[in-house]
Amino acid sequence: MPAAIQDRPTAQARRTPLVVRLLVLATFVVILNETLMINAIPRLMESLQVTEHAAQWVSTAFMLTMAAVIPVTGWFLQRVTTRSGYAIAMGVFLTGTALCAVAPTFTVLLLGRIVQAAGTAVMLPLLMTTLMTVVPEEDRGRVMGNVTLSISVAPALGPAVSGLILQLGSWRLLFVAVLPIAGAVTYFGLRHLTNIGEPKVSTIDWLSAALAALGFGGLVYGLSLFGEGKANLGPTIGLVVAGAAIIATFVLRQLKLQRTGAPLMDLRTLTHRTFALSLVLMCIAFLAMMGSMILLPLYLQNLRGLTPLETGLLLMPGGLAMGLLGPTVGKLYDRFGSRPLVLPGTIGLVVSLAGFTQISTTMPYWQVLALHALLMVSLAATFTPIFTLGMGALPADMYPHGSSILGTLQQVAAALGTALVVTVMSARASQLVATGAPAATAHLSGMKLAFVVATVLAVATIVVAFLLPSRASGSVEVAPH
Repeated sequence: MPAAIQDRPTAQARRTPLVVRLLVLATFVVILNETLMINAIPRLMESLQVTEHAAQWVSTAFMLTMAAVIPVTGWFLQRVTTRSGYAIAMGVFLTGTALCAVAPTFTVLLLGRIVQAAGTAVMLPLLMTTLMTVVPEEDRGRVMGNVTLSISVAPALGPAVSGLILQLGSWRLLFVAVLPIAGAVTYFGLRHLTNIGEPKVSTIDWLSAALAALGFGGLVYGLSLFGEGKANLGPTIGLVVAGAAIIATFVLRQLKLQRTGAPLMDLRTLTHRTFALSLVLMCIAFLAMMGSMILLPLYLQNLRGLTPLETGLLLMPGGLAMGLLGPTVGKLYDRFGSRPLVLPGTIGLVVSLAGFTQISTTMPYWQVLALHALLMVSLAATFTPIFTLGMGALPADMYPHGSSILGTLQQVAAALGTALVVTVMSARASQLVATGAPAATAHLSGMKLAFVVATVLAVATIVVAFLLPSRASGSVEVAPH
């Protein structure tokens, strides 16, 4: 353990370290940008003369790049200093944002989004690794709660902010508005950031990097294609199977490297029971959250006739509640442990999703808002404790690998959640339309069935919550060497 960490003043135990606050701010900016494009698809189609399917690639390409790059971040963050990692991540993000703002063609815009995503992919693992290193265990819940505030409020604000900006003019304003903010955050961060720990010189296994990019990227891409029609079903399933097979090869490669050298992604993290259980709970909860994030805008806009801005404003209170509760949840975790939070959180998750199975064309908007707020509050009570508990169960030298695995599986869970609900909804709607049912009735029935599937999956989170310990401390898992 570096001397800088050992000599840390105890007074810092009750104050979020500056390095973490700066990284939280930067992460907020990059994650806000990720959701800014949600309302811009119609403008892109008109401005750049592309189809809706092509325009959706501004989001798909971002997700694909995240899935391909995150597995390498564990190795990358061990090799570089905190300042270097920050400078590279924000520099790449700024380059991508500038490229998007001036993009003359859709191809250039797509390239800019890929560059942006490469920078974004580094920020969250860098933040998580630094937090786990500099914050004492007894204070991690509170600080992780502040992180939750950042990464929860940003996606919640994205659609509403983009709706307001798009009232003023072109989609390019979305990137023009982000540039000076990201530039100021980068400058301020580089002036005040200090390096945490010492970088380790290690080689990278390029075969592992290629397998990770192809495997996780192929799997996420294949999952994102579900719901586009039966014509593409064969190639889609082929992509998913190929991606899964490449991931299996990647896993075998890592197991071999763990015996003979340095693995790209150290799978020994999964031998820590608490970390593995936390990952399972996080993936199922994230899958349910992403499914609802896809279904609710479709329901509100296609079946209830709301505009994208009205949809964003209706769903924003839930996202804000999730973020603003983050610090409180973190403090409660530090005081009482995970069980008093995660068990009610997972139960609330199931109850809210079950409520959405009753959606109709006449459900009062206040009920939609209340159910969404319950969903977000339940996720707040779940995510902060399981992130803190899971990462805290690892030895310090495995933090970069743990955050890398966490980030990668988040992307896979997001893609799987989206694919699952879209496939269930589309299959059910197509079946009913074929029997003569009106299109609106068929789509509503499809959405309700998709929420039923999400609810059934969410029940598993309650089971996993019972298996989790209340705290990571006191376990043999966390004994660093």
